[in-house]
Amino acid sequence: STPERWSTIANLVERRLSEGLRPLVVCSALAGISNHLKILLALAVEGRHEEDLAAIRARHLELGAGLKIDAAALLRDDFEELSRLTLAASLLREAGPALEARVMALGELMSTRLGAACLSSRGIETAWLDARAALETREDPLAGGPRAYLAATCDFERDEELRRRLDEIPAAAVITQGFIARNREGQTVLLGRGGSDTSAAYFAARLGAARCEIWTDVPGLFTANPALIPSARLLRA
Repeated sequence: STPERWSTIANLVERRLSEGLRPLVVCSALAGISNHLKILLALAVEGRHEEDLAAIRARHLELGAGLKIDAAALLRDDFEELSRLTLAASLLREAGPALEARVMALGELMSTRLGAACLSSRGIETAWLDARAALETREDPLAGGPRAYLAATCDFERDEELRRRLDEIPAAAVITQGFIARNREGQTVLLGRGGSDTSAAYFAARLGAARCEIWTDVPGLFTANPALIPSARLLRA
């Protein structure tokens, strides 16, 4: 969510490339944006969303300026879609799970567009991949109703066709989104909150990756959320 964080990501990508690896970077939305989008949707149902819509737009433009990227041009279509979807919720006075999934997905779509442009500006030839073209949900008879759109699961068997498609992309690195996938009908679905780590694992399994690295705000797995429970212990194994 800051130029400094994207500099860290760029340095990591360059390091992996120097090791002879081809990195697939899976990113979440900017910090706090997923929560903001959920609030935006609730406000849209009440017809009070314009101020928050402008704030979300401004947050991405600010990061774009920090990265020296024309975010207004790069994210124009995403901003317009977000505006249309919130207008729909305002007119309908409701926001079902399918609409919510589309709104929430925009957080990841916008952050990775900025990220791809950032890496490219650093001289790293980077391709942007829509995760919905790579991850499809599995049939789950228990995942009906809202869960089918907001907490879906995907197949994770090795996918040689997907690997072949990525091999054919003429770029040193690929960046894609966490948290989102498509269902059998091609609709946007979410993998549940915190789903970016899950997405990274899905991609690693399906591509037969050399390894899956999770870079986050804690140094591993804890017995509980250390931000809420200070006595939480780091699991060594």
